[in-house]
Amino acid sequence: MRDAVAIVRGVLSGERFEYDGDTWSADVPALNADAPRGAPPVYVAATAPKMQALAGEIADGCLTPSITTPAFVRYTRENVSADIDIGCTIIASIAEDRDEGRDGAREIAGMYLANKVQNIKGAADTLLDLAGLGQDEIRPIAEAMERGGRLAAKEQVTDEILDKCKPIAGTPTDCIEAIKEYREAGCTHVMLELWGAKRHEQIRLFAEKVLPEFR
Repeated sequence: MRDAVAIVRGVLSGERFEYDGDTWSADVPALNADAPRGAPPVYVAATAPKMQALAGEIADGCLTPSITTPAFVRYTRENVSADIDIGCTIIASIAEDRDEGRDGAREIAGMYLANKVQNIKGAADTLLDLAGLGQDEIRPIAEAMERGGRLAAKEQVTDEILDKCKPIAGTPTDCIEAIKEYREAGCTHVMLELWGAKRHEQIRLFAEKVLPEFR
């Protein structure tokens, strides 16, 4: 990752670039005189502490994984130990009716929690521990996903499990309070994970009734 970031920045500087790293090397001629120069902000996606520390050392920002909670944001801030942007992927859903707003987040939570069991496993232990989620709670979700897909998994996401996932979900007021909690934990860049046929209406509600509170 260190080599990759160095190469991206070096090539986009526009000048001839030579690099001999531990894993990757590069020998790239200069860009054309009229080509844009300068690298955009570089973000490193990181779950484990070593990668998060590297993000703090070499990147402009660190991106956390799905099922990020305020507790995981604080954990990330400690590992990054630098004043960089912390972008957090947070399951989200909004509606004027609270139950409807939470329902969308329940489906997304089921999908991602099943993924933690099926694909990521050990790498997600800290993420789940900080959310207070145990394997006994999330394994039935993964099993339901295997049997009947994400809608079956959704049925296994109880209110207690959803609350532990700390979604930005519910009514506009619920979402405002949730964003404040993430901001206080150290999140500087919220990435909403929206889902479903009504997502365009959800975007409108976030734009009109939530975002003005943070401008």
